[in-house]
Amino acid sequence: MHKPLPRLKTSSERSFLGGPQSRLKEFIFTLKVVIEFIKGFRVLHFTGPSVTIFGSARFPQDHPYCKNAEELGAAMARLGFTVMTGGGPGIMEAANRGAKLAGGRSVGCNIMLKFEQQPNPYLDTSVDIKYFFVRKTLLVKYSYAFIVLPGGFGTLDELFEALTLIQTDKIEPFPVVLFGKEYHAPLMSHILKMKEEGAISPEDINLMLFTDDVAEAVRHIEHFAIQKYGLTKG
Repeated sequence: MHKPLPRLKTSSERSFLGGPQSRLKEFIFTLKVVIEFIKGFRVLHFTGPSVTIFGSARFPQDHPYCKNAEELGAAMARLGFTVMTGGGPGIMEAANRGAKLAGGRSVGCNIMLKFEQQPNPYLDTSVDIKYFFVRKTLLVKYSYAFIVLPGGFGTLDELFEALTLIQTDKIEPFPVVLFGKEYHAPLMSHILKMKEEGAISPEDINLMLFTDDVAEAVRHIEHFAIQKYGLTKG
């Protein structure tokens, strides 16, 4: 039998995900996770029906993708939704700014990282979360639609989290908009390949709208979120 590798002194999350710990350590970590969920529930409970906008933190505010995000944030606010993001810079900041400038409500669920990602200045309400899996749950829990702009690993993780939950009937079939045709063209080609190979069902392609058009995204969300679920602007 191989000897286990020596454990490094590291964060509680890395330690937890590194394999079995003592029962006491795993119980303490579980309590920390519960506390994080309760903190998130308390802060976000009164946000109202939301649209979550995902995208990279790395693009500058004058980037065309951020301009798209600001326009989409404003459009969602005008529909009456709270705009929710990961609370950081880049596309998230642009979407929150769009919502605020349009007179809407803007909230963030910020991840606490070692390089100290700060919440952007356009948030009415925000909560700092230690664990990515807690944050992803909160970003899904309060939303009636998801808009995915260009991003990296984290954005793709959030996209496929939402699609998997819808596909497996864990949440309602809320609309998902994949925005940015040129950027996401290789990803869409791979998704079509998944369909051709039988890894997903043909109808799974219809779980999201692939577009470059803000007006089309608005119509899609208006039809499949507002009208479908009987939401009213209050």
